[in-house]
Amino acid sequence: MTKFYYNILFALALLSFFPMKTEANEPTARPNILWLFQEDLSPWLGCYGYDIQKGQTPTIDQMAATGVRFSRAYVPAPVCSICRSAMITGANQIRFGAHEHRSGRGEASRSLPEGMCTIVDLMKAEGYFCFNVGKTDYNFEHAGLFSEIPKAQRMTPWKSAPKGKPFFGQIQLKGGKINTTKFENKTDRSSVTIPKDYPQNEIYREVVAEHFDSARMDDGVIGKILSRLEQDDLLDSTIVVYFSDHGANNLVRHKQQPTEGGSHVPFIITGPDPWIPAPSVRDDLVSMLDLSATTLAWAGVKQPSWMEGQDLFSEKFIPREYVATARDRCDQTIDRIRSIRTDRYRYTRNFMLDRVLLQPQYRDSKDFLKDLREAYANGTLDPALSKIYFGERPAEELYDVVNDPAQLVNLVDDVRYKKELDRHRKLMSGWLDDGDTGSGNEPPVELRMADNVKWGRGVNPEYESIRKDQDGDGISDDWEQLNQRNPTDGKLQFEFNCGGWQNEGWKPLGRLTNICGPQGYLDFDLITGTGSISRTDLKLSPENNKSIIVEIRTSNDVSLTAFANQVKLKQPVQLRPGNNYQTVTIPLDDFWKTESELNSIKLSFSGVENTTIEIDSIRESSLEGGQP
Repeated sequence: MTKFYYNILFALALLSFFPMKTEANEPTARPNILWLFQEDLSPWLGCYGYDIQKGQTPTIDQMAATGVRFSRAYVPAPVCSICRSAMITGANQIRFGAHEHRSGRGEASRSLPEGMCTIVDLMKAEGYFCFNVGKTDYNFEHAGLFSEIPKAQRMTPWKSAPKGKPFFGQIQLKGGKINTTKFENKTDRSSVTIPKDYPQNEIYREVVAEHFDSARMDDGVIGKILSRLEQDDLLDSTIVVYFSDHGANNLVRHKQQPTEGGSHVPFIITGPDPWIPAPSVRDDLVSMLDLSATTLAWAGVKQPSWMEGQDLFSEKFIPREYVATARDRCDQTIDRIRSIRTDRYRYTRNFMLDRVLLQPQYRDSKDFLKDLREAYANGTLDPALSKIYFGERPAEELYDVVNDPAQLVNLVDDVRYKKELDRHRKLMSGWLDDGDTGSGNEPPVELRMADNVKWGRGVNPEYESIRKDQDGDGISDDWEQLNQRNPTDGKLQFEFNCGGWQNEGWKPLGRLTNICGPQGYLDFDLITGTGSISRTDLKLSPENNKSIIVEIRTSNDVSLTAFANQVKLKQPVQLRPGNNYQTVTIPLDDFWKTESELNSIKLSFSGVENTTIEIDSIRESSLEGGQP
């Protein structure tokens, strides 16, 4: 039988699954496909087991009851533009350079790599009418990708499709960003349970309750969309997919973080036979890149080589051993984190250990984040929360997310989990071996665009490459102003209290642990009993720098020797162990007798193995400093 006749018989077989329509709505051999793409919403819904939402999200719950609900679906990135860029191409963002939030646009505009295109392009080539109502937010040039929808038809965009053409469309939903101020059916605040990785107070109780409200309110919006489809006699020929781009927007360990909270999303598919199987719940691990592949399969489009997903309903579907999520720069906050989720565990690899996990970011003006930072500053934050937000960033994290979904207990150093740790390391390395464009720094043009007033100025060391240091203290004028320091005084000052650049340019010499401690300190161990830290790129003058003060404490007796421009400044200082900081003054009088400019400082330590050293500040003696 020729392929031509086979296609005719296949098309006739499909027609038997759909009822005959009026002339205005003639059936098509291929289904219509509608993505209901929600912003910033965790799966806090009745059908996902949240009792507080039982009966409060009826539309979504009904979709789950009549369709396929995926209980463990994860996005490739926990922020909108990166997730959307990955899903519209079907490839993880780290494979093709779309991994930085809101990049590849404006003066930094770029196209997709040669030979690569979006699933929209592929669908259009096969005769689909493609539309989008709302944001696109892709990190590459995509002008003209979707057909224009007249304003009068934005409530029923499918009506713009030419007669006889199936459609592939997206309608963007506000989700967690929806304004619930006037919403009447609000969640009972007294019934709200705050996730364990957040402060248990009224501020966070309200944040959590508002997120439940958002899900309820958007459920009504979805109901209206489905009603309009039904009115236009399209429900029987349309596959409807409901999902979110990442977790809750006002929970800072959800949105923008590759955690369970940040990457686990609702995912429900409803539609006619033969495209969607009988109602069911799928508990296997699913990547939202699988939706991209499945969408092509529904349309009969061959999957291109760059796509990483699978047809979820194919007989050849292979259950995943893991799903992967990546986080890079979000707004002005630069980071690089890679995370994989297996059946029971989440393994995370942190690449930038010179910053705490909760860096300065675009939500810093919000009450819930002010509350968190103030509690840490005044010492009232629960120690477990202090550790996960402001503690020293670990190179690796491993969590049993079945028993610890809030990811509070890092199992990396627990010998009982060594076998699992090794397995996850191999899985991670195998995933990254396929390519990671996030291993380098962004070009200056992208850094300048990210460092903006709208979201906030950048305080990461990467921005120093595009800034000026006019007073020679080794830190740019912009960074000093952003951290309430004088950019023109020409005085040495390192306070270590900016979570976005924890070491402020100091580097380890010798065998030391990570010198970046909790926010506010340098903190490291002398593994062999000796080691140094140094700071270069200084141009300090004698007029502004008379002596140096180091606020320091140690766990054992330690000898401290200071050098400037490789010249020993004074005889070693003997430090005694204790809980209180000792003030060490290092005069520069003799140094200035032979030197006209101070370019580098080195502090060398000698003690017993594994001695812990904590430094609160290093500054010129006339400055007030130190941390409370």
